Amino acid sequence: MKLILDLENGRLAGANKTLFRPEDRSWQPFEEEMPSAREVSPVEAVEWLQKNSGSPCRVPVAVIGGREATPAQLEAAEAMGRHLGRMGLTLVCGGRQGIMEAACRGATGEGGLSIGILPDADPAMANPHVSVPIATGIGIARNALVARAALCLVAIGGGYGTISEMAFGLQFEKKVFVLADGPVIDGAHPCADPDQAADAVARVVLNLPMEGVEDSRRQGFK
Repeated sequence: MKLILDLENGRLAGANKTLFRPEDRSWQPFEEEMPSAREVSPVEAVEWLQKNSGSPCRVPVAVIGGREATPAQLEAAEAMGRHLGRMGLTLVCGGRQGIMEAACRGATGEGGLSIGILPDADPAMANPHVSVPIATGIGIARNALVARAALCLVAIGGGYGTISEMAFGLQFEKKVFVLADGPVIDGAHPCADPDQAADAVARVVLNLPMEGVEDSRRQGFK
């Protein structure tokens, strides 16, 4: 759906004659013309929502992955964090090293907020780029908290722990996107790169249909 932003009046509309309600992230029928409006991408629309609408989406987006990662995976995680920071979305993760640290570094580098839900009882175990460390002391059971807290999840690399977070996310009926050789399981959406994943996240925030990403079951993954 084509998105039209009326900056003068602070309104986001769809080409299908609907108006976005930031208060509950819904689309309502709308007939009024917007002669001064301009077309925007989902990512641009979310940046407006978060920074200028007055009613931002406060639910964070999770970036999940392991402490062991390849340089390409770390680069993808940092890029994903930068996307979230630029859009004004809060990042939630496991708070430790590897993918989590790279994502937090990217988010905070763009002025974003990062929340680390730690398995440890000591908040000092958080990586230095976590804005808000939450020391749960419950070990890997914190994986369920990360998934439950998130609006949607982006998995980058990772192993069994990442798979568990993805599975929790899908069980909680959250969208799960996969980057950089992350585990592909039924119901997850593989993305080609962080730009595509950012577009997908923006579509979740705006309650828009997915475009450009496919459910893994449609691609034949098992």
